[in-house]
Amino acid sequence: MSRLIRGRPHISLDDQDAILELLCNLLSPIGQHRRAHATPSKGKRAAKRRRGEMDSKDDTTSVPVPPRPELCERVDVGFNSITRTLQDLSSDASRQPYAMVFVARGNQSAAFNCHFPKMVGVKSKDYPPDEKTRLVGFSRSCSDRLSSSLGIARVSSVAVSRDAPGAAPLWDLVRRKVAPVDMVWLDDAMSAEYRATNIVSIDTTIGSKRARATSS
Repeated sequence: MSRLIRGRPHISLDDQDAILELLCNLLSPIGQHRRAHATPSKGKRAAKRRRGEMDSKDDTTSVPVPPRPELCERVDVGFNSITRTLQDLSSDASRQPYAMVFVARGNQSAAFNCHFPKMVGVKSKDYPPDEKTRLVGFSRSCSDRLSSSLGIARVSSVAVSRDAPGAAPLWDLVRRKVAPVDMVWLDDAMSAEYRATNIVSIDTTIGSKRARATSS
């Protein structure tokens, strides 16, 4: 079991490697589909020229592109996308919460992901211990491997929803090896009790005013 350091679960390097292996295996169908059927962006001009070339071709010669893997709808990639989803989870009842959030900490400054422990902890504070969202930080550089698995140029963070197909083996390992985010400060704040102002008054008497002495 991992221990906690400043709210972020600490995970042994061996466990990190095992988790990364399962994560890349889970994500690989997304990268395979993207490499086979998605054209990498080369700028607006290239996209406009390509659209013109496609319009000039006979539609009967085009090969239908197979649908994206179902997993694509259950995985978010990138700092902005994950942060936005964490913010919107409370207002979107149809969206399944994240089971796991993975951060490639070895490739970026802590300033880019220091908010994740607080957001993950707050969003999962009411879940049972076994269902709390796990935050997994990879100490070693692994952005290139995640990028290869997803078929994306740069990957700094990945989030997987609870109902993601094929994620059960990964979730079982992460749940055993990674502790939930520690939110002691939030627990203390939630357990605080309001104490009304209690002013204690005491009845007392004031003696007669002493006469001021006059000079002769």
